[in-house]
Amino acid sequence: MTESQTLDPNAGLLESPFMVEMVRQLRALDTYGYYESKSPAELLDALVLTKERKEAIPIVGDPDPATLARIQAFYNAIAMQIEAECGLMATPLVHLSSEGFGRVLITVGKLVVHDRPLRDAHRFGFASLSKMKDEADKILSVALELIGNHSKVAGL
Repeated sequence: MTESQTLDPNAGLLESPFMVEMVRQLRALDTYGYYESKSPAELLDALVLTKERKEAIPIVGDPDPATLARIQAFYNAIAMQIEAECGLMATPLVHLSSEGFGRVLITVGKLVVHDRPLRDAHRFGFASLSKMKDEADKILSVALELIGNHSKVAGL
C-alpha cells in the first residue's frame, strides 16, 4: 500500500476509469472555473450523502443547479463508459421538473439501455464513493448486456 493510499482510503477508487470520467464530467460542467482548484476527492465529495448530510436536506425541496449538474455528470460518465466499452455512441437524457421529479434515459442507437425514474432529485447522492461506483457498474453491465443482445437496434 502506498503512502497516499494510507492517507486516503479512496485513492485506488479515485483512479478507476469511472471515477476519472466523473471528475472529467464535473469539471466540464464547471463553466466559471470554480472547481479548478479542487482535488478529485473534493469534487466527488458533493455526491456523498452520509446519513447526517441526508438528514440536513429537507424532505421536500427543489433541486439547485449544482445538484442538477451532479446528476447530469453521473449519467454522462456512465454514457462515456458505455461508449468506451462498445464503441457506439451513448446519449443520456435527464428530464426533471422544477420539483425534482422526472426520468433519465440512456440510449445507444435506437436502443434504450437505461430507463430510471428520478424522485427527490434535490437529495441525489450515494452513501459512499464505492456505492456510487457500484451503482454505475450495475448500470453499465446491464447496458452492455442489452447492447450485446440487441446489437442491430443499438447500431441504428
